Amino acid sequence: MLSIGAFAQIGQVTHRMLRHWDATGLLVPAHVDELTGYRSYDPSQLARLHRIVALRELGFGIDDVAAALADGVADERLTELLETRREAVEREHALASARLADVERRLRLISEEKTMSTIEIVVKPLPALRLAARRAHVTEQPEISAVVGPLFGAVAEALQPNRGLLETPVAQYAIGEDGIDVVVGYAYDGEPRDGFEIVTLPAVAQAACAVHLGPMERIPASWQSLHGEAAARGLAPDAPCRELYVRAEGTDQADWVTELQQPVAPA
Repeated sequence: MLSIGAFAQIGQVTHRMLRHWDATGLLVPAHVDELTGYRSYDPSQLARLHRIVALRELGFGIDDVAAALADGVADERLTELLETRREAVEREHALASARLADVERRLRLISEEKTMSTIEIVVKPLPALRLAARRAHVTEQPEISAVVGPLFGAVAEALQPNRGLLETPVAQYAIGEDGIDVVVGYAYDGEPRDGFEIVTLPAVAQAACAVHLGPMERIPASWQSLHGEAAARGLAPDAPCRELYVRAEGTDQADWVTELQQPVAPA
């Protein structure tokens, strides 16, 4: 028989891990002293220990390891477990490769251009959003600022007197061949009313998002930086962009905070 210390040393695992596997039934000691609780293992259990360690190093969870080691488990089940793990490792590898490429790109910027990116992006999903909204169409980007404020004002007036309905202002911009379709509104789960229409922005699997601080007159530059960063990561726009106005109160826009949201897909 092997003491828990000797068994752990041979298998290159900790006492704590062996106790955990004992508690889960994954690797039960051959003998446990009734008085002291001291665990002993049979040398033949080293084969199972090594198999557990190997499967854990592949990233299998406890339940999957137990399934793989179960007596009489079919080859089909083992194949299924390994194929599932292969898919997970491939996703992890792709993510790690993308991160490495981004690190190398930033190092090149610092080395060659003595600068860093002017904006940081986060890629995340966007939930579906139901809005009390109004629409407009403009032919050129500079026209947007003249229509967005009045549209928000009209919707806000229709939602009065409940100020709580004005907490999530959002605008969506869909660029087409003949101009830009604008949807402006507030997150809303109530009944339709006069003065606005119900518009549901669909859920988005992934969007490149960034934060713009300050006046709206500088927001085109932030959008340009966002699209540049997204392109550098191999992402391209695949749906209308949105702006979430996190803080947009008062006429002084110096402290305004806007999240830029661009739905993307691999280029």
